[in-house]
Amino acid sequence: MKLFRDLLANNEGATAIEYGLIAALVAVAAIGAMTQLGNSLENTFTTVGGKMDTADSAAQ
Repeated sequence: MKLFRDLLANNEGATAIEYGLIAALVAVAAIGAMTQLGNSLENTFTTVGGKMDTADSAAQ
């Protein structure tokens, strides 16, 4: 029983867990933002590539 009381009284681990949760939240937000940016870049390059192919066909 004393072990459990000592663990509950120790607040150092709680701070580490809180920082870990914050880091995980930031990582999830960053992954979401990077995924969206990647999709936007893919669409942009696809559009540019299509226009370059059209321009190349018209030039021939």
